[in-house]
Amino acid sequence: MTHILSSELLADARKVIDVCRKSGLKIATVESCTGGLLAGALTSIAGSSEVLERGFVTYSNTAKSEQVGVPNSLIDVHGAVSEKVARAMAEGGVTQSQADLAVAVTGIAGPDGGTIDKPVGLVHLAGARIGRETLHFSRIFIGDRDDVRLGSVLAGLELLHSIAE
Repeated sequence: MTHILSSELLADARKVIDVCRKSGLKIATVESCTGGLLAGALTSIAGSSEVLERGFVTYSNTAKSEQVGVPNSLIDVHGAVSEKVARAMAEGGVTQSQADLAVAVTGIAGPDGGTIDKPVGLVHLAGARIGRETLHFSRIFIGDRDDVRLGSVLAGLELLHSIAE
């Protein structure tokens, strides 16, 4: 059988599903540059319906505000690709769902849209869990649009696993 996702990505998704299932945790994803790929990776695993509560694809700034409550002023001041917006997306993913934890991804997948301060490949990820501090990190992924998006999904799965433990 041919899988559309790599074995590494599927293994990471399986680890997230397993740890959340054992702990009774529900997940929400809040995705911009990955466009739902993170939720897609999770749903590639049998039994994911016990864990994945919902996925938000918040590609536009309006969607970030309407779906998960990111303040427009935050986007205006810091830009959609920023630590503050990533944190607000993750926290909104928890508050706007029945999930216990949420991961957010926002970045510049390219090939256009980069600047000196925010180059193509820059991605901000945040993980929120009820009762814990929201975690954040950023990376600059090298490669084409697909490389940036798939690297972001792998990083998002790693972040989910760490906040689920």
